[in-house]
Amino acid sequence: MTSSPRPASTQEAARGGRGGGNAMALFVIASCQLMVVLDITIVNIALPHIQRSLDFSTASLSWVVNAYTLTFGGLLLLGGRAGDILGRRRVFIFGVLLFVLASLLGGLAQNAGQLLAARALQGVGGAIASPTSLALISTTFREGPERNRAFGVFAAVSAGGGAIGLLAGGILVEWLNWRWVLFVNVPIGLLIALATPRYIKESERHPGRFDVTGALTSTAGMVLLVYGFIRAAQDGWRDPLTLASFAAAVVVLVLFVMVERRTRQPITPLHMFADRNRAGTYGIMLFLAAALFGMFFFLTLFVQNVLGFGPLKAGLAFLPVSAVIAVGAGLASRFLPVYGPKPFMVAGGLFAAAGLGWLTLTDVHSTYAGSVLGPMLVFSFGMGMEFVSLTLMALSNVPVRETGAASGLLNATQQVGGSLGLSILVTMYGTASRNEAEKQVPRFLEQASPAERLEFQRTGELPGVFGAEVLTSGVSAAFMTAAVFAGLAALVAVVAIQVRPSDLERLQGGSPGAPPG
Repeated sequence: MTSSPRPASTQEAARGGRGGGNAMALFVIASCQLMVVLDITIVNIALPHIQRSLDFSTASLSWVVNAYTLTFGGLLLLGGRAGDILGRRRVFIFGVLLFVLASLLGGLAQNAGQLLAARALQGVGGAIASPTSLALISTTFREGPERNRAFGVFAAVSAGGGAIGLLAGGILVEWLNWRWVLFVNVPIGLLIALATPRYIKESERHPGRFDVTGALTSTAGMVLLVYGFIRAAQDGWRDPLTLASFAAAVVVLVLFVMVERRTRQPITPLHMFADRNRAGTYGIMLFLAAALFGMFFFLTLFVQNVLGFGPLKAGLAFLPVSAVIAVGAGLASRFLPVYGPKPFMVAGGLFAAAGLGWLTLTDVHSTYAGSVLGPMLVFSFGMGMEFVSLTLMALSNVPVRETGAASGLLNATQQVGGSLGLSILVTMYGTASRNEAEKQVPRFLEQASPAERLEFQRTGELPGVFGAEVLTSGVSAAFMTAAVFAGLAALVAVVAIQVRPSDLERLQGGSPGAPPG
């Protein structure tokens, strides 16, 4: 069978990207993705310092994280489609520079409102740059082993960026101050923007009518959905505003689907969901993101509040996560052409579930080396295999003009899955910790001094080992639920994913890449 030629821009990118240029292109793309992903977690360790510096209330402090996640998750589809229409390199540079500007403004913020506005603007820049960077891999690297390796690096960075963010945040807060968790993006982003024109070729533009209605409804629907999840985590699933957000999200997203079905050039081509493998990939990512976000959130609580780690030590505790994710991603990218992605999707989900299940055994007497490190490494190995397989499958056989939309969907699924999963895990944590508190409060009151009882009445928080027992019980329940999410990801891979001979042929570089369309 005669293969159809790829577009000239794709061929030129493949030729021009060989050797050192190819490596530098991957370095630039991966650096951008790392900068965007680690910003989700880098501020976590700095939150107490931010609270004292800018007089945040405890309730409003969570919006330092949520303002970024909300705009990032809500605008990913728009960012991906913009790259398809306007040119990916051009849009990529714009997103990076917007991210740099927002980081500078955030580091200079003098009050809570200025910081929250800057964090929201960071999310906009990230939503433009992140899906475009993933799409650039498809147009820069030849299908087959070359692209498999590039996707492996990208997936390792995407999955391990959260752990690197915790480490970077701990170092910057310990050695400098909280403002540097934002300032650090400025020189990195400027170097990325300067290097991009030299090492990355512009993709072929696909001009046409921009789907403004689809862009507005998809963005509004995603923002409402993500906000509903965040609100549920804070105020419960019965909160009126939570329910109103979900209801409005359903209405707007139904309207979005209706618009996309009738639009000639939709922002999100719905026919991508007709592919069984791609639809399954989005489902797997939804569950895995829930497990990943939960692992970082609750393990950070455990190592600081139960094991007593400071910011820097807590960040260092997560350093092995990134290394083992890279090992899993490298193994998967090497053997994908031989076995296809399905075995790695199934095995990765099972490894992740096993690691999370192992973490449920932690208690107040646990140690890092004896109870945390082992399961964390098992989980990370599985996630490395998963992310490279999911990234490849999500963009497999996608027309070049739609790779931005496809990558935007994958990133959006990750953000929505993380927000939804974390809200569920927080609910499980709250229920289990309240039940444990009912057991620990009488034990505390039996031996507490009058001063300790007065302090407990003032704060409502159990001190010492009593509080640690409550937190550990809640964290164990959250880990068990996260293990179920990872198990469901493996189940979806078993049921939905089908590896066809043509898929293996593409992974081996023996047939043309995605249809040029």
